Amino acid sequence: MANKAIEEFLRAVQADSRYAGQLVHTARHPGRRAAYGELSVPLAPAVAQILEDLGRSRLYKHQVQALEAVFGPPEAGGVGQNVVIAAGTAAGKTLCYVVPVAQALAENRQARALLLYPTKALAQDQLNKLEDFGAGEVFLADTYDGDTPPQRRREIRRNTQVVLTNPDMLHVAMLPHHARWDEFFSQLRYVVVDEVHVYRGVFGSQMANVLRRLRRICDHYGAKPQFICSSATIGNPGELCETLVGQPFTVIEEDTAPRGGRQWAFWNPPLVDAKLGRRRSPNREAADLIAKLVRAGVRTLAFTLSRMQTEMVLRYTRERLSDSPSLQERVAPYRGGYLPEERRLIERRLFSGELLAVVATSALELGVDIGGLDAVISIGYPGDLASLRQQAGRAGRARQESLAMLLASAGGVDQYLMEHPEYVLEAGHDRARCAPENRFILGGHLLCAAYELPLEKDDARYFGTEMEDILGVLTSHRLLDRRRRWYWADPERYPAAELGLRGGAGPGLEIILDAPHRLIGTVDESSAMWLVHPGAVYLHQGETYVVKSLDLEGKRAVVSRQDVKYFTRAVSLSEIHIAEQFQERPLPQGAKVHLGEVTVESQIVGYRKLDSSRGAEQEIVPLELPVNVFETVGLWLTMGEELGQLPDQGYDILGSLHALEHAMIGLMPLLVMCDPHDVGGVSTQLHPDTGEATICIYDGYPGGVGLSEEAYDKAEALLEATAERIENCPCAQGCPACVQSPSCGDNNEPLDKAGAVRLARKWLDRG
Repeated sequence: MANKAIEEFLRAVQADSRYAGQLVHTARHPGRRAAYGELSVPLAPAVAQILEDLGRSRLYKHQVQALEAVFGPPEAGGVGQNVVIAAGTAAGKTLCYVVPVAQALAENRQARALLLYPTKALAQDQLNKLEDFGAGEVFLADTYDGDTPPQRRREIRRNTQVVLTNPDMLHVAMLPHHARWDEFFSQLRYVVVDEVHVYRGVFGSQMANVLRRLRRICDHYGAKPQFICSSATIGNPGELCETLVGQPFTVIEEDTAPRGGRQWAFWNPPLVDAKLGRRRSPNREAADLIAKLVRAGVRTLAFTLSRMQTEMVLRYTRERLSDSPSLQERVAPYRGGYLPEERRLIERRLFSGELLAVVATSALELGVDIGGLDAVISIGYPGDLASLRQQAGRAGRARQESLAMLLASAGGVDQYLMEHPEYVLEAGHDRARCAPENRFILGGHLLCAAYELPLEKDDARYFGTEMEDILGVLTSHRLLDRRRRWYWADPERYPAAELGLRGGAGPGLEIILDAPHRLIGTVDESSAMWLVHPGAVYLHQGETYVVKSLDLEGKRAVVSRQDVKYFTRAVSLSEIHIAEQFQERPLPQGAKVHLGEVTVESQIVGYRKLDSSRGAEQEIVPLELPVNVFETVGLWLTMGEELGQLPDQGYDILGSLHALEHAMIGLMPLLVMCDPHDVGGVSTQLHPDTGEATICIYDGYPGGVGLSEEAYDKAEALLEATAERIENCPCAQGCPACVQSPSCGDNNEPLDKAGAVRLARKWLDRG
């Protein structure tokens, strides 16, 4: 059905001369009718009645396919398969695992189910949905997370049949204390992993090892649960789930649910300095649009790329609504790092419809049912198509016409998409990658597994063929004792508490306000030197704080409340050494692309102060922070004879290499499911390990998580997109939309924009 408020909003901005040329493309995806199927497997009368009462006696075709795969054919004696359902938002994926859980409980009151969600908010939302299927009356279900009081935790362990939790609690509370959960694990029938597409990269590699530890504990108690996974539409749902769980999966990826029409809009902030390629701040542009939508009564969700951006957009939006305090109060932020009571209050106001607009990080990208939303603004490309489409799907869940807007940042990927909106509208789906065998990640989980149960050689069926070698290293460092089996060596330590799943090893850091002295937030350890280094501006609830001190050993950063008119961005320097080459292949003109193991020495050397209103640089402040040395996987390009011709053609060799390195990293998210901050890079005119001019791009996590391997396979496509983006950029000498990097420790010097294009085109044999 038409949404008049959205139509009027688009007409108004198109007709407004102040926005001339900013709405660069619109397209409408039409709605879709449902396709239904007939379930051949009989349901328990109680379950069938619940579906009837909910008006869901007719199932979508993909729901039928999923349920029949879970239950298994009658001739197999009801033995089903592990199943992953990959479909868009509001496709009824929840029903595909709730029905099997309800069926199992109807057949056996002692059965148990474990439902894993990536966020607390999502678990709480899904608990409410379980009430429709009898939770609280027919069976007991409850959330188990860091906010659960101790007394209730004991009751959940003893009595609850369906436990909803997150990977962190499974990792740090349930598996290490499995003896307290013996009855639950021994009767575990189903393990549900929701929103499985988020488990990629570092987080996915950690999650894969947590799930292997879970399977090992279940085997110990004699249970062999089935896994049911749900995912946004990605290119490899079966491969991802098999990597995560270590077992085969049946894939259901036909989406037969009805869908309302969706209006897509691509918005590019105007150039304020064409020579420098500088555009108006996307944060201020977003605030203008959000304020207009709020005034029009359009319920809107705006997604940002970071906590800091969330706070900045919130502040600017409230400024735009300063003439209407009642509307100001109906705009709120939502992001990680808030204290539990703050999150709960925002969630309640959002779910009740009290709020007209929410500015959020990806914490609200997932399947929380926030019904009634009409518009989504993605402020910057979130790094992959799956995330962008998930964000768009937060609106229109009631099958009404909705608006999905991508508002571009000045970065290369965003500007490429403004030139190629068909990439979003017509392209296929991303492939999610993770690397559970990463020795740095696996080593930490082997310590956790040894704490849970002594390890033996047969456990390689869970942890892979590298297990024994890693155990040897851990034993030599006296972290494990080796007898006939491997035992955890230090009774005073608790390994799971020292292994964070989402940002790398180590517990998070507390952010402490100096006066009055109180905790105002947290940050994961791997992000600390980037976000809360001394002098950093930290934003919280729309207020600005400046970091006075960072104590990495004490796990805390102290901040003071200051009303400053700038924000900060860390600057880093890196050096790489090539340890081992895995493979190589030629490119045209004598260049080669290589893949292998590299050693990285990385250091935050300072930070930039950037004006809040225009983003202009005020100054660079030096810092002295520890050097971080780690081994990872990288790809590197070595030059052919073309390089020596560059000076004769008027190009700077090092500037060309440096510019091409920056531009390739900036465009990585087009081809690899990652954020540019997930990778690093180095370029040099004569690398000591290759003896040639070299550009290296590497995974930013020790051991690598599959990003460089994917980029190696797509090197030609990456070069093609990079060359096109640089050529199309209107700036004269290079800018953040093409060859400049905001975190470059060399202050983006030297850079040769034209030389970078020349190199890329030559290597593609198109120059």
